[in-house]
Amino acid sequence: MLVYPSSIDLSSRTLRYLAGHLSSRRQEIGTRWRRLAPGRQALLALAHLRCGDTYAQLAAGFGIGIATAFRYIREAVDVLAALAPPLAEAMKTIQRKAFVILDGTLLPIDRIAADTPYYSGKHKRHGMNIQVLADPFGRLLWASPALPGSTHDLTAARHHGITEALAEADLKCWADKAYQGAGGPVRVPYRGRRLKRWKRRHNTTHAKIRCLGERAMATLKGWRLLRKLRCSTNRITDVVKSVVVLHHAST
Repeated sequence: MLVYPSSIDLSSRTLRYLAGHLSSRRQEIGTRWRRLAPGRQALLALAHLRCGDTYAQLAAGFGIGIATAFRYIREAVDVLAALAPPLAEAMKTIQRKAFVILDGTLLPIDRIAADTPYYSGKHKRHGMNIQVLADPFGRLLWASPALPGSTHDLTAARHHGITEALAEADLKCWADKAYQGAGGPVRVPYRGRRLKRWKRRHNTTHAKIRCLGERAMATLKGWRLLRKLRCSTNRITDVVKSVVVLHHAST
C-alpha cells in the first residue's frame, strides 16, 4: 500500500489533550513499551475520528499492524468516552444559558434491510438516533447516547430524560415539530396548513431561532467518521462521546 503525508484540520491543543490522557492511562495500567508513543497514538485516533480513515489505511501510514491500530484507537475512544459528562452533570453548565435548542439527527450506519430497528422511515436509511443540545449561538453543548434509528425524536428525548432535566432547571428550549407533546419548557411551532397570521409569524420567528441548532449538527458531522459508521452499534455511543469531549477540549 502506498503511503503519503496528509494533514488534519485540528489544533495541536487537541493532540496534546488526548496524548496527555493516553499517557496517564499507560501509567495507570503499567504499560512498559508500545509501538507508538502517546503522541503518535493520539494522532492515530484523531485521524480516524476526524478523517474517517480505515484501520488498514492508518496501519500502513503509521507502520503498525491492523490489529494494533484497532486496539490503539479503541483504547483512545474508551479514554475519551469516560471523560464525557452525563446529562445531569452537563446541566450545571447548560442551565446558565438563556435557552437551548434541542434537535435530533441520524448517524448513518452500514446495516442491511433485515435490521429493522435501525431503519429510519423519516430518513429512508439505516442509522442511529442522536439528540443534541445547542446554546443560543448554535454551539454544541451535549450529545445523547445512540438509539436505533427507528426511534422517534420525542421518544428519544424522553428516554434520555432531556425534557425532565430542562423542566427541572426551568430552562426554555426551542425544538421542531417532531417534539410536539413534549410539554414543559419545550417550545415547538404550530402545525397545520391554514394557520392564522399570528401563528405564521410565530412559526417564522421560531424557525429563525431554531435554525441556529444546525451549527451544532454541522460541528458533529465535521468529524467525518460520523458520516458513515462501520463499527458495531454498541460502540457508537462511545464514539459520539469522544467527539464531543474533543470538541470541547479544542474550544
